[in-house]
Order: sequence, then C-alpha cells, then structure tokens
Amino acid sequence: MEPERLQKVLARAGYGSRRVCEILIAEGRVTVDGVVATLGDRVDSEVQEVRVDGHLAPTRPDAVYILLNKPEGVVTTASDPQGRTIVLDLVPSRVRIFPVGRLDRNTEGLLLLTNDGRLAHLLTHPSTHVAKEYLARVEGDPSPGDIRRLREGVVLDDGPTAPAQVSRVSEGLLRIVIYEGRNRQVRRMCAAVGHEVTRLVRTRIGPLQDPTLAPGTWRTLSVAEVRQLMASVGLAPEAPSTMPA
Repeated sequence: MEPERLQKVLARAGYGSRRVCEILIAEGRVTVDGVVATLGDRVDSEVQEVRVDGHLAPTRPDAVYILLNKPEGVVTTASDPQGRTIVLDLVPSRVRIFPVGRLDRNTEGLLLLTNDGRLAHLLTHPSTHVAKEYLARVEGDPSPGDIRRLREGVVLDDGPTAPAQVSRVSEGLLRIVIYEGRNRQVRRMCAAVGHEVTRLVRTRIGPLQDPTLAPGTWRTLSVAEVRQLMASVGLAPEAPSTMPA
C-alpha cells in the first residue's frame, strides 16, 4: 500500500475532519511507531502503528468489524466437522474473519466478527471486564432471594461467579449483565438457583447493541462504534477532544 498523509488516515479512523486531525498532529498528540508525528508525515497504515494521546488508532484499511444477530441452531466456530451451519456461513467476507468469543448453539443474539486480533484478545480477556447483557427466559419465576444470589455470585463447578447485574423484567424473564466469559455461564448461573434457562438472547456487547438487527442478519460497525469498542478495552479514547477554533 502506498503511504498516505497522516491527517487523511486519522480522518478515516474517525478523529474528525482533516483540519481537526492536522491540529492533533500539530499539538504533538500523534505518534507513528513511537515517534511524535509532524505535519506532512505519510504513513503506511498496514504496517505502521499510529497512536493518538497514547491510544492505538483504528487505522488498518483492511480491518473488518461485523455485528451479527446469531439465530438459534447456528454454531459459533470457523468450521464444523458435523456440517452444521456456522456463523461464517451467514456473513460473507472477502477477508478471513473470526468470531470474538462464542455463543452456544442454542443461544441467540449479538456476536462480533473481525480480523482484528488485538481487539478480539482484549474483548475476551478476563482483565478487561467487558459487559455482556442477556435476556434469559427461565422456568418458574425467580424470587428476590434468587436474584440476590445471582447478583452476589453463585458457586459453579469451576468456581464462584463474579457479581452480576440482575433484574426481573417480567414473570420468568431476567436481564443479566456479566463481566466474565465462562462457557454457558448464564445458563449455569440460573440453574444453580433452581431456574433452568429455556431461551437466552445476548442483547449487548460492551457499548454495542442494536434492537433493530433481525435474527440471521448482520451489518458492519460504524467508525464511531469501532472507536467506542476500542475505548471499552482501553485502546482508544471515545471521541477526539480537540475541535477547530
């Protein structure tokens, strides 16, 4: 790829107009491969690391970020020896992408697919505590005591769960926000307090939510959404703080 003017690369990454990006550069807030950038610099964003205020900028031109509403029965893997439908069957892409984390076959809802390995690692790493929100339809109607136990943490076969946000939406329907990523965690949490899950839908991943996205459909993330996602794991500020006079 031919090197491009730095302000053009930053503008494409969502830091504002080229004029705003020129101000960021002039103020010494932008580095390229660890060196403070100057106006007129050109960069190859495929191989060079650009940071603004110390935060990695989402400048890769080939980066793909897709939000999928996974329907029930689809497997969250890159391949399946049993020939079942996998999430990649639902999302055509010219580059190799992979799901970030996983939803079990019977769980529905939002799933991120990308080729950004660094972001994927941070989103799934326990230390980042990215929120995942679910609606869980359960057998019976959990009591206030059951909900309190879920909030405070329950003991599973792989150890106690961290505190969660749990609220009763209606009879037999819970909204649960967890900050861990254990296998079938929400299902096991509910079973531990005596209420088996009959339907589970993930409605939010960190800052990402889209109630208009129909099951089995997908869309690419906007630049603003990518920046919000990066901000949620400490890779980038949510929005540029400098505006032209």
